[in-house]
Amino acid sequence: MEQPLENLELHLEMFIENVRQINIIVSDFQPQGQNGLNQKINSLVSGLQEVEKLKNQLGDVYVPFEVFEYIDQDKNPNLYTKDCMDKALTKNEEVRGKIDSYRKFKEHMLVEMYKTFPNEMYQMYRAIRPE
Repeated sequence: MEQPLENLELHLEMFIENVRQINIIVSDFQPQGQNGLNQKINSLVSGLQEVEKLKNQLGDVYVPFEVFEYIDQDKNPNLYTKDCMDKALTKNEEVRGKIDSYRKFKEHMLVEMYKTFPNEMYQMYRAIRPE
């Protein structure tokens, strides 16, 4: 048994191919091609009916709105995922840099506090780690 998403993807690919073929027929329409056009349109309608049936097998699927913007701009929707990963990696590097800066600041601050307040720092250290 095919997975519901794979089955839907297959039907959508067939639907897209039918639309492409209809576009070719219509762009250079000849009266003798009317029967072929009618068959393609009927195939298109039955494809949409099949997609309608398949939607009940899927349940709720969240698709980010930005994916539709990519499609409207004639971009591959897979680029959305790639762009999200690139943004996440960039943000991760930025946060990692901040963490390193805070860590270095903490180390520097502890050294300076020990130089300025050696007794208090020793007592605080002993309070935290008695043995």
